Amino acid sequence: MKGSGGERNMYNTTSMPPQHGHGSDSNRRIIVSNGPNLRVYQAWRGSNIFCFGGRLIFGPDVRSLFLTVFLILTPVILFCAFVSHEIISEFQPHLGNTIVILCAIFTAYVMILLFLTSSRDPGIIPRNLHPPDDDGSGISTDWPGIHGSGPSLPPTKDVAVNGMIVKVKYCQTCMLYRPPRCSHCSICNNCVERFDHHCPWVGQCIGKRNYRFFFMFVSSTTMLCLYVFAICWVNVRKIMDTYHYNLWRALLKSPFSGILILYTFICAWFVGGLTAFHLYLICSNQTTYENFRYGYDGKTNPYNIGCVHNIVQIFFSKIPKSKNSFRAKVKVDSSSVYASSMSFRQSLSPEMPKTSFDIEVGKRQAVADEDLEEIQSHIDSVGGLERCGTQPRHTNRDQKPNWEITPDIRMLAAEFDLEHGLTDRQKISRDY
Repeated sequence: MKGSGGERNMYNTTSMPPQHGHGSDSNRRIIVSNGPNLRVYQAWRGSNIFCFGGRLIFGPDVRSLFLTVFLILTPVILFCAFVSHEIISEFQPHLGNTIVILCAIFTAYVMILLFLTSSRDPGIIPRNLHPPDDDGSGISTDWPGIHGSGPSLPPTKDVAVNGMIVKVKYCQTCMLYRPPRCSHCSICNNCVERFDHHCPWVGQCIGKRNYRFFFMFVSSTTMLCLYVFAICWVNVRKIMDTYHYNLWRALLKSPFSGILILYTFICAWFVGGLTAFHLYLICSNQTTYENFRYGYDGKTNPYNIGCVHNIVQIFFSKIPKSKNSFRAKVKVDSSSVYASSMSFRQSLSPEMPKTSFDIEVGKRQAVADEDLEEIQSHIDSVGGLERCGTQPRHTNRDQKPNWEITPDIRMLAAEFDLEHGLTDRQKISRDY
């Protein structure tokens, strides 16, 4: 029985009826009757990293989040440790304490926004297990069939948005037609609703469910930089007026104030420019992806409903619930577990004992007799071709034949418990 790519699909005839499946081009697919019970996040096909039992979801580059935290907390710690006592001594005590406490509260607020941005589902659309049924609208003749079977699906479909026609694309990875404003993130390997961009600073995609927190994080970071910059500059000016120092001597008296002034000035330009850019995107109801790819203007943007309504849509609309229940229990088909371990199995030696295969793919089931016959006939044909095609026929019965079974065939035989059959066949060949 043939599958796609010319591979055979092996079915368990003792515990389940035969069914058709699609195997890969380089490996056979084995289906067992009882698959493991896993949670959704454990069988997730994206590149995300889950923590606390699937309660938190991060991008694959979550390590960059530690760099972002370091860049935010380090200047704040320096400010509170070295500049705060100067502020308290130069200003009135209650005013100086208030300035330091506000800085600490502001920093905690920024860190909470960073956590909300990076640790939640940005709007991932669940993948389909099978390609969607085509509704007959504009099938493309040059569009290949999905997985080599079934009707061909059109690469795009037309969808009406606010009275304008928008083309949505078919995602071959997620096997679905992406909703409007959805795009597939190549880093997280997910289709994200209202995809804006993948931010390496937060280690997460920015989409429909976390864009609000992302903008609040960027704008709050800008305000924190300006706050520290202003307080340090006021501290330097206070030193200049109190001790009648020039700027250089005042910076020498409070070196950390000078360092923080330079640091926050540079950071404010970066995050401030990012804040201004996203404020423009919000007012015009664009995403970063759309702005760079399509270059919408006021006449062609189908999502622009007016500046006020655009702002209300971003900040005052209800955030939709996640379409994924990452902690839900699912019955995983063993073929999915088998496919996830293909990269490991390809590195196994052809001579590896059968028990190692049992550990990886689970308990073996009985294989159909007709499939065994096909495998044995395949071994005979390959062995005969190698013998006849590469060496002349030998008449001396004592001379060993100069052909060997290829490693691929030996690996196949070891996998389906045919190693003893190969050994007997080699013994027979030595007698001729």
